[in-house]
Amino acid sequence: MNWLDVIGWAGSALLVWSLLQTRILRLRAFNLVGCLVLIGYNAARSVWPMVGLNVVLSIINVYYLRKMLATRHDERTYSVIEVDPDDQFLSYVLDQHAPDIARFNPSYRRTSGGLAFLVVSGDETAGVVLVRPEPGGIAQVELDYVTPKYRDFTPGEFVYRRSQLFAARGFHKVVTPPGMVAPYYAQLGFRPEGDSYVLDISR
Repeated sequence: MNWLDVIGWAGSALLVWSLLQTRILRLRAFNLVGCLVLIGYNAARSVWPMVGLNVVLSIINVYYLRKMLATRHDERTYSVIEVDPDDQFLSYVLDQHAPDIARFNPSYRRTSGGLAFLVVSGDETAGVVLVRPEPGGIAQVELDYVTPKYRDFTPGEFVYRRSQLFAARGFHKVVTPPGMVAPYYAQLGFRPEGDSYVLDISR
């Protein structure tokens, strides 16, 4: 096997790997790189139909990547819907994603009461936020979960910084769940406090 064949196999492996991604942004990015590698490989081999195919796929990937990145910080991309904590659809979402929820939120234990919100994008559920009101206007977040498809996007930015979700309900401070795996809160202006992060809500 020569070096050119190695490049061809690497490009094919990237295409296969891209299709295994649950995060749509990563899928498009890996797929684009794989297509670009295969354009070079097939051009070197003079396999022009495959060059044409990968050029078209690259254009499609670039189109969707630009579209996704352009709406990444657009508040019109998401909506927050308050639901009853015992809502059947909420229970369905939590049950469907239970293993993934436990992976990123090991301290989460479902309780009754509190406030429950679904974060939606179009007709898809992008995440779940469960909050327990505490004295003094504190919103203790019991669960902050984003579905795998939307983890490369910014539903958390919308919920905590743009939606006015907490200010509208009289909260002046948000406290995140302790021990969350791979927390992203520092990027949103939260400050670390013990094993959690805290955000002061301006009104």
